[in-house]
Amino acid sequence: MQPWERNFGAAVPAVEISEDGQAYRITAELPGLEAKDIDISMSDHMLVLKGEKRAGKEEKDRNYYLCERSYGAFQRAFPLPEQIDRDKVTADFAKGVLTITLPKTAEARERAKRIAVKAG
Repeated sequence: MQPWERNFGAAVPAVEISEDGQAYRITAELPGLEAKDIDISMSDHMLVLKGEKRAGKEEKDRNYYLCERSYGAFQRAFPLPEQIDRDKVTADFAKGVLTITLPKTAEARERAKRIAVKAG
């Protein structure tokens, strides 16, 4: 088997999870997908991100020497913090990047407090 003949399968999307005083954000790179290819659901304490990247039309007369692009279905699940406002969760998709915003409840925003670190 040549080094380029490996089967990598469908890749899970790379994500970043961040937090500020107002919300948590999950950002996922989903190049080659459209908004209709993405499914997001919340149940109990989990947020589930699903999708499928489909291959383009098959070219029977083309011989590949290297193909690192992956296709297929993927699924990622993320535990949800207790202090999010489930009714205000949004998802935006632009230029191959999905951003899911999970706003914090008013109570959680009020409890957030920075603690100063004093030099010894």
